[in-house]
Amino acid sequence: MAATAAAGLLTRGAFGAFTLRAPRSLTALKTRQCSSELATERDDKTERSPFRPAVSTTHDWIGPPNPLSNIRPIVYHVPENESELERRLRHLRQETEDWNHDFWTKQNISFSQEKEEFIFSQLNRKGLKMRDEEGRRRSLSSEEMAVFYKRFLDTNRIRHGDYNREWYRRNFTITLLMARVALKQMWTTVTERYNRPPSSS
Repeated sequence: MAATAAAGLLTRGAFGAFTLRAPRSLTALKTRQCSSELATERDDKTERSPFRPAVSTTHDWIGPPNPLSNIRPIVYHVPENESELERRLRHLRQETEDWNHDFWTKQNISFSQEKEEFIFSQLNRKGLKMRDEEGRRRSLSSEEMAVFYKRFLDTNRIRHGDYNREWYRRNFTITLLMARVALKQMWTTVTERYNRPPSSS
């Protein structure tokens, strides 16, 4: 179990073009988006992708998984006549996206480096080099690697716990903010219909 969990931290070099996605509903966004204090402007941030499409007014853009963090970058849509509350929500979501990317980039790099060091040390103890006589890379057994996976999880237990607590805090806050946006939009729709002058026959 520990070996499987830790192995999931490895990066995957998956690539693909940005895809267009319609904004998700409140329910669908609960488990994906989070919040924190009011975020600073991030609209022009481009570190995670060599190509970043222009902001749409109707759809979010989703890019390929980052090779370091495994997280897909998102360019959030900016609706026409965006209210201050909607703008705050968008910035909070983007700030959390960047926070999540930064955490998993560092975590995955650390995991890969420590894994290589562990494999090298174990092979060195056996008097073996990283590659065999035919140039093929040597590997350790699953039982041997389980020792590293458990040690890595134990060493980072506090860090993972802090990450989970912050993730839940952000997720709870963003859900409340999304609810406020939804209620405000609903109230605006109702009042507009109520104040609309009757059509003449």
